[in-house]
Amino acid sequence: MDIIKLSAINSTNDYLKELIAKQVVTNFTVVMSKSQTNGKGQMGSVWVSESGKNLTFSVLIRDLIVDVKQLYTLNIVVSLAIISVLEKYKIPSVTIKWPNDIMSGNHKIGGILIENSFKSDGEVFSIVGIGLNINQMMFENVPNASSLKLKTGFDYDLDELLQELCQSIKQFVLKITTQTDFIWNLYHQKLFKIGVPIAFENTKEEKFMGIIQNVSHEGLLNVLLEDDSIVSFGIKEIKMLY
Repeated sequence: MDIIKLSAINSTNDYLKELIAKQVVTNFTVVMSKSQTNGKGQMGSVWVSESGKNLTFSVLIRDLIVDVKQLYTLNIVVSLAIISVLEKYKIPSVTIKWPNDIMSGNHKIGGILIENSFKSDGEVFSIVGIGLNINQMMFENVPNASSLKLKTGFDYDLDELLQELCQSIKQFVLKITTQTDFIWNLYHQKLFKIGVPIAFENTKEEKFMGIIQNVSHEGLLNVLLEDDSIVSFGIKEIKMLY
């Protein structure tokens, strides 16, 4: 696994995309930066990270996705790979908040952004961007954010964690075609707030109660409403209030 380490960059996702355009890049190549000036979150949001305190990196995954229906499965195997490492380090109550947040209790400690490129020959390139709050202690104007150090009181070796996370991602990604049912079952076991009443808000700022039932293979969140109907929601159509 090739790991490219940079001091500062606009975005590790963008850097990796530019590298692919210029040369042949091997599968599972990783770009890691101590500082990102334009880190990306879901749907155009910004990922802000204190320099040298956290992990911000991107991983190239190619030659594995042969069906667009597997794209959300890639999202969940990466999430599960991260959860697996965090549980090893005994980070408390780690779960996956739909669609792409890594949680410890009710606090966000990480996020994932996957950007896919479809080639004319049918090949799919996926660039998996990951941000994890590790040793940062202060988060201005982000009330639900936390870090591994805030949760446990320990300092963490970023290089050691990066190596473990990359190995875990590689191992989990290779399960996509052979252990699909296992992956989805485990994902639902680790899904944040599944099966419990929770408040939501839609795009019209209307609040309502619901119970998360599951996530579809297309990545839609299925919610049981108070009238006993089950409604499917896409990314950014609702947000959880917790």
